[in-house]
Order: sequence, then C-alpha cells, then structure tokens
Amino acid sequence: MAEDPDPWAVQVDELYGVALGDFTPERDRRAKELKAGGDASAATRMKGLKKPSTAAWVVNLLVRREAEQVDQVLELGASLRAAAEDLDGEQLRALTRQRRQLTAAVTTRARALARAEGLKVSATVADQVEGTLHAAMLSAAASGAVRTGALVRAIEPAEVGGLDQADEAPDLADAVAHPDLLGTRATPVAAPEPGRPNLRVVADDGVARREAEDALAEARETLERAEAEAAEAEEHVAGLRARSLQLEQELEELRRRMAELDTDLEEVVDQLEEAEAELEEAVGARDEARAEVTGAEETLARLSGS
Repeated sequence: MAEDPDPWAVQVDELYGVALGDFTPERDRRAKELKAGGDASAATRMKGLKKPSTAAWVVNLLVRREAEQVDQVLELGASLRAAAEDLDGEQLRALTRQRRQLTAAVTTRARALARAEGLKVSATVADQVEGTLHAAMLSAAASGAVRTGALVRAIEPAEVGGLDQADEAPDLADAVAHPDLLGTRATPVAAPEPGRPNLRVVADDGVARREAEDALAEARETLERAEAEAAEAEEHVAGLRARSLQLEQELEELRRRMAELDTDLEEVVDQLEEAEAELEEAVGARDEARAEVTGAEETLARLSGS
C-alpha cells in the first residue's frame, strides 16, 4: 500500500487477506461498522465487494505471504516481454523455460500455503493459479492486478494475448475487488509463528492419517496431470513419427520416379538423335526426287513443243 493510503483501501486490503471462509462475515461486519460510523458511501462500497474465487484467494494469499517469489515471477515476465519486443529469440526461449519452471514451483508453494490455512487446492484450482501467474508474466496489466492482492477471479492467459500484444492492455477491472485498487500493492504478511510446542506427547493417529490421506490425494492429482500430459506428448510424438515415415516414403517414391524419368529421358534423346538423322536423309531424298521430277517435266515440255 502507499505511504498515506486511503482508509477504505486499507480496509479492503485487510479484508482480502482473511481466510476464504471468513470473507463474507468479515466484509459484512466492516460494512456495518462503516455505516454506524456515518460513512454510508464507504459502507455500500464495502458491502458490494465480491468474495474471491478459490483460485483468486490462493493467489492473494501467495502475494501476501511470498512477496519476494511473486516479484521474481513478475520481474521475469517483464524480461520476457522485453525479449519479445527486441525479437531476441534465444533469450526468449531461455526465459520461457524459466517461466514454466518458476510458475510451476510458485504454484506448488501456493498450494502448500493454502493447505496450511486449511484449504485443499484441487488440480483444477492449481491450474487456474498457474494460469493467473502466466497471464501476469505476459501482461503488465495482469501483473498489476495480481500485485493488488485483491483478485476476485482467476485471470486466463488468453485474456491478455501473447507477448507480442504486451502493449495492448486488457481490461481487467472486473478481476480485482475495485478498479481503484489497480496500481496498489497488497501489504505483505509474515507466515504465522509456530505456537509453543506441547511438551505432553499425545498420540493422534487420526490427524496424521488425515494428513497422509491429503498428501496421497494431492500426489494422485499430480500423477493424473503428469500422466495426461505424458499421454498427450506421446500422442503428439507418435503423430510426428507417422508423418515423418510417410514423408520419407513419398520422398523415396519421388527419387525412384526421378531415376525412371532419367532413364526414359536418355532413351528418348537417343531416339531423337536417330530420328533427326533419318529426317535429314528423308529430306535429302525428297529434294533429289523433286529435282528429278522437275527435270523430267522440263524435258517432256521441250519434246512436246518441237
């Protein structure tokens, strides 16, 4: 937030930092307090704030708890946009690889933060979180929306276009709690300090079992996504291999046909040379015959006139 932030903006910043399940009652409580304090306009604005989607809440949590990691993601995005603008292909490919690795790692961290807050993040929500981070790297406008820590919905990369459209700012006003928040930054919040350890050892197999079940479910979701991606990659490779084999066969057929045509051409050239020689002889014989006919006609004419 700014050095002298608007009190209402401070309240919004605080509101979007509460647990997802506490959002609605906390919003309504703040709206009542504002109204009771005589600020009916602020109360109405507060009451109208939307509850964030699960993916949006996870991104907001990440922005507050892992500000440095989020800054790394967004700074890399700025470098990507600059590389695309400068048409530096090699640098762009290297940065794109970093982008994939970084967004995947940060998304994993976001899931862990949410799990620590008692919220299990599904594979679908994780995809939306990663997509939002990707969009923030593609677009300065999306980056600014993420930094507010007050997203109400996920942002899809398709909304912001490619790196070559970085100058075309998308309209993301509906992605944040209020358009006035664009340009602000969420207040970083340190992770809660661990409580004092309980020195009395108490067996709680139920808790451990639930944690193990959650970990297993998450691992299975990860495996399912990995298997789907691997299957898609295998299908793509198989298609390319088939196409490559087909093109090799077509090329071999063309080479064989070219060899046949070369042979046919040689034969035709030989035949043409022979035919041209025969034509020359025939033309000579024709000219001689014509001369004989002319001579005979002239002789006959002389004899007829005498």
